[in-house]
Amino acid sequence: MKKSKLIVVLSIILSGSVLFSSCIGSFNLSNKLLNWNKSLSSKFVNEVVFICFNIIPVYGISLFADAVVLNTIEFWTGSNPVANNVKFVKGDKGNYKILTNRHGYKITNLKTKEVVTLNYNKTDRSWSAESRGKSITFMTFVDENHVKMYGSNAVVELSQAGALAYQAVVTGNMAVACR
Repeated sequence: MKKSKLIVVLSIILSGSVLFSSCIGSFNLSNKLLNWNKSLSSKFVNEVVFICFNIIPVYGISLFADAVVLNTIEFWTGSNPVANNVKFVKGDKGNYKILTNRHGYKITNLKTKEVVTLNYNKTDRSWSAESRGKSITFMTFVDENHVKMYGSNAVVELSQAGALAYQAVVTGNMAVACR
């Protein structure tokens, strides 16, 4: 009798921890499965796979795993085990690996192995870049629509016009510095 009450109490606590965690989550597993289906050859193949995955309940199982297990892990740890936090980008000066973490980005030049880390500081609402042991805060949010950039007392509007104006100031300063 006591053992069955314990099981009921533990079941209620476990259900409550999952149901009341207030985490909607990113549903990475379900989204990856859906994106894979979308990447198939034609809309007819997509439809056949979609119907089969609903009959076999592949979509249902992935949704359940996301809702009950993976999103709960994401809520408590801050990262989803299925999330793809690494991207590879080809740039003008080489290929780069970009790792996303909860503080920002770690960018590695795959040829030179040079690493630049971009970190967001929630306390002072600023972004900083770190490389070779040196750190520079390059942008601080003044409000939701304006930022103060490194080396300038000017406040830049977060818009295309603001970005172009700041670019003109920076390239003008670079031209003066090169003389």
